[in-house]
Amino acid sequence: MGTEKIAVGVNGYGVIGKRVADAVRSQPDMRLVGVGDVTSDYRIKAAVVREVPVYAAASDRREEMEAAGVPIAGTLDDLLGAVDVMVDCTPKGVGAKNLERYKRAGVKAILQGGESHSLTGHSFVAQANYQSAVGRDATRVVSCNTTSTVRTLGALRDAGLLEKARGVLIRRATDPWESDHGGIMNTVVPEPHIPSHQGPDAQTVIPELDVVTIAAKASHTQMHNHYWIVTLSRVCDAEDVLAAFAAAPRIATVRMSDGIVALNSTIELMKDLGRPRGDMWEVALWEDVLTVNGRELYYTYQVNNEAIVIPENVDAVRALAGTVQNGDESMRITDEALGMRQDFLTA
Repeated sequence: MGTEKIAVGVNGYGVIGKRVADAVRSQPDMRLVGVGDVTSDYRIKAAVVREVPVYAAASDRREEMEAAGVPIAGTLDDLLGAVDVMVDCTPKGVGAKNLERYKRAGVKAILQGGESHSLTGHSFVAQANYQSAVGRDATRVVSCNTTSTVRTLGALRDAGLLEKARGVLIRRATDPWESDHGGIMNTVVPEPHIPSHQGPDAQTVIPELDVVTIAAKASHTQMHNHYWIVTLSRVCDAEDVLAAFAAAPRIATVRMSDGIVALNSTIELMKDLGRPRGDMWEVALWEDVLTVNGRELYYTYQVNNEAIVIPENVDAVRALAGTVQNGDESMRITDEALGMRQDFLTA
C-alpha cells in the first residue's frame, strides 16, 4: 500500500452516503474530498456542522442551497476533478444516470444495490470477489440483504459445507428517517414473485450458488430478519457450522441466553456499545438458535439495513483504486478502523 491516500468523493448524503463518508474519514489510507447533494435541509446542514465540504450535485440547486445557508465548495464537476473514486449513494435510478458522467471525467465509480448489475458488469461483496474488482472502472455494491446472503452462504461454501440454500426474508417497511413519509402498518406484505430478487442478486456475486429466496415486508422500520434452511454437503454438527461462520469476516454471533431475544435487543446493544448512529456493520447470527440435523442446517440472523454495506463500499474503493491487491488485507484495514467484531459481548 502506497503513502498517497485515495481521494474519495461521495455523491448523495443520505442513509448510505453519510455513513460511507464517515467510514472513509476513519480509514488510514483514504481522504474524503467532499460530498455532493441537492438538498438544503437538516441532512446536508449536519454535514456542514461536521466540517464536510459540500458540492452542489446539480447546478440549478446551488443557489437554493446557498440561500438556505449551506456553503458550497463547488459543483459536482469540481468534485469529480479532485477525486480518484466516486461512491454514488444517490436514490435508485439516479446513479445509473450519473455513471456516464463519471466515466467522462475518468473517475472510478461505485454504485449501490438499487442499480442493475448490467450497468457495471460487476457486483461486489468483499469476502467473495474482491480480487475480480481490482483495477476496474466501476462496480456495484449489492443490497443489504444480498450482502448478508453472500456473507453467510459464502462462509458455508468456503468451508465445503454448502449444497443448496432456501431463505425467507422479513424486511423492514422503510428506513427509520422516512417513517413519517409512508410505509405499512399492522400488516405483512409478501413480495409477489418467488424467487425474490435477493437470491438471483447473490448469484451475480457467486454464480454457482443454488439459492432461492422468499421475502415479505413487515410493519417495522429497523433491521431485516432472515431465516435459512440449508442442505449441507455432508453430515456435520452445529460446532462445524459455527466454525465455518467464525472463519469468515463480518459475521458476529449473538445469543438469546444473553437477552438478545429480538431485533430491538440488538439495536439497543449497538447503542450501548457506542456504535456511531447505533450501526451494526456485521451480520448478527443467533448462535444458540442455529440447529443442525444431519445434513439439514437451520439458522436465523439480523441485518442492519442502514449499515451492513458500509464496509463493502470502503473495500470497493481500495479494489477499484488498486492500492490493496488482497481482499483479506483490505477487510482487515476496514474492520480495524471501524471497530468491527465477531462477538459483541466478549472483551
